[in-house]
Amino acid sequence: MNFANLKRLMIGPPFPSSAERHERLDKVRALAVFASDPISSNAYATEAIMSVLILLGSSALALTLPIAIAIALLVLLVIFSYVQTVKHYPAGGGAYTVAKDNLGTLPSLFAASALLTDYVLTVAVSVSAGIRALTSAFPELFRYRVELALIAIFILTWVNLRGVRESGTILALPTYAFVVGLLVVIVIGMMRYFGLLGFVRLQPAALHIEPIQPFTGFAYVWLILRAFSGGCTALTGIEAISNGVQAFKPPEATNANKTMIWMGTMATTLFIGISFLATHLAIVPIEEESVLSQLTRMVADKGLLYYWVQLFTMLILVLAANTGFQAFPRLCSFLAQDRFLPSWLQNRGDRLVFSSGILTLTLVASLLIVIFSANEIAMLPLYALGVMLSFTFSQLGMVHLMGLVSRVPPGEEVHTGATVIHYESGWWWKRSLNLIGGITTAVVFV
Repeated sequence: MNFANLKRLMIGPPFPSSAERHERLDKVRALAVFASDPISSNAYATEAIMSVLILLGSSALALTLPIAIAIALLVLLVIFSYVQTVKHYPAGGGAYTVAKDNLGTLPSLFAASALLTDYVLTVAVSVSAGIRALTSAFPELFRYRVELALIAIFILTWVNLRGVRESGTILALPTYAFVVGLLVVIVIGMMRYFGLLGFVRLQPAALHIEPIQPFTGFAYVWLILRAFSGGCTALTGIEAISNGVQAFKPPEATNANKTMIWMGTMATTLFIGISFLATHLAIVPIEEESVLSQLTRMVADKGLLYYWVQLFTMLILVLAANTGFQAFPRLCSFLAQDRFLPSWLQNRGDRLVFSSGILTLTLVASLLIVIFSANEIAMLPLYALGVMLSFTFSQLGMVHLMGLVSRVPPGEEVHTGATVIHYESGWWWKRSLNLIGGITTAVVFV
């Protein structure tokens, strides 16, 4: 069998260019493709907060829920900002295009670099976290975590080389099964915690952990901010929709924004629910078992629901890496069009996907998994840097754009860069929210 025949067997026959519109995603598939990252981050976002707070002692874990609520409000701010971005930049490009139009070339390249880093780490972190869910349920597999993570990346690469619609269909089941499983755990957990409907009340674990050393003053505040920043991994992937607007069926911008709002609603609901139960049940983060695994085991024992949640946590985390596979190649194509990356990155393969970008992403993410031994907690600080820097540039770019909007006479249009602007009522509060969001994400970045 020659290479051409093997290629046809692996990724299927080529699509004609005219089939591109038929390859676009409806909202149900798009939610699975683009929202799998922020939704799946619920598997480790609460744990990221608790892993820092535990340094202050077990009593500090009570701060998990207030920090989670603050992060949920930030999620809503960022989603509002990106809804505006999609509205003004329906061709896609996200933070890179917004920064290029409103802040200049150098800031746009910082934003693009941050996003590319973010998408590489989306793959490495999500796959590693997914394998950890598997090894939490089956500890004997722990020593094979790197090999399992590399196999998962290979499968994702193969699926994405076959085309966008196929990857969306494959993602739909684990995404929605994960959401349903977690919602059931949260509802049962709430009923058992409050003793509702005859459920046996859950008793919090009686643990006392002394702080490593007494932190006061600036050191105490710094650790609280670090815990907040760690939990901000719940924001990862929000920007992917703004980069991939053209992957939606018409009307692209409308469908993209509806998907983003649903994504934010589902992600914040799960995040607050998990954080509430983890705080009130006195769960403590440990290396051998994830917080989510401990929570599910306490609520439902090691029965069908436990293994359901662990199975689909593993699947959605592994498949959440698909957000990176969708957004990284598209951003590379934008940068290649502007001659900041090699031109071959804007070429589509036989199945109308940016296959060169997909393969580049696979190589770099695989190297990270080997270097960090598939430990997602160790990679989270790198992950947060890329996310928060791109958010900051995007929102500050929108602050500038809203300033331009305020100066356009009603009924007139002004062409600027990649967008057409016209006067909008309420521009001042939109600008204010973007400014607050930009300053907050800048603080998290620092």
